[in-house]
Amino acid sequence: MDLFSTSDSNLLPLDGDAQYVGRILSTADSVRYMTRLQEAVPWKHDQVTMFGKTHITQRKVAWYGDEAYRYTYSQHSREALPWSPLLGELKALVEQRSQESFNCCLLNYYHHGAEGMGWHSDDEKELLPNGTIASLSLGTTRKFAFKHKKTQRKVHIMLENGSLLLMKGETQRHWLHALPKTKTVHRARINLTFRTFIGP
Repeated sequence: MDLFSTSDSNLLPLDGDAQYVGRILSTADSVRYMTRLQEAVPWKHDQVTMFGKTHITQRKVAWYGDEAYRYTYSQHSREALPWSPLLGELKALVEQRSQESFNCCLLNYYHHGAEGMGWHSDDEKELLPNGTIASLSLGTTRKFAFKHKKTQRKVHIMLENGSLLLMKGETQRHWLHALPKTKTVHRARINLTFRTFIGP
């Protein structure tokens, strides 16, 4: 896909709307933002509790918002940090390209392909129901997969450096998504997921 091209086609065959906008940043800008985020964000290892057992992930995260929103997922709460000028730039760009507005952002830092994310939906009660989630990818290209909750049908796409993916409507209700682990990727990726927080 060419830089700054836009696709309105839906990646999902039913029960949702996922649009791969493609690259919205040049390679040079993507590298610049990636480097600055690696250095400036106070990254922390995430915590996930499953079957009563808490695990510390290799993946690192950060949570930002308009206010000190408390966001709970995987049975752990995080308090949002205030936007930095750097994140404000990226937020404005994503809002302009998506024609949506957002008040928070969850960042994920994957150091290499051995770090990923299992099947899940971003359907926590604190998030706007059927609200758009805009996912900006920086760094190495990674495979991103969807799986329908009832039919188990799968769809995947390769998310490029500087690209934007929009998950809209009932996507979170009917589909799971994941970032599969891989032994063939040895470089880092940062993913910024802009969301709308409404509170408990």
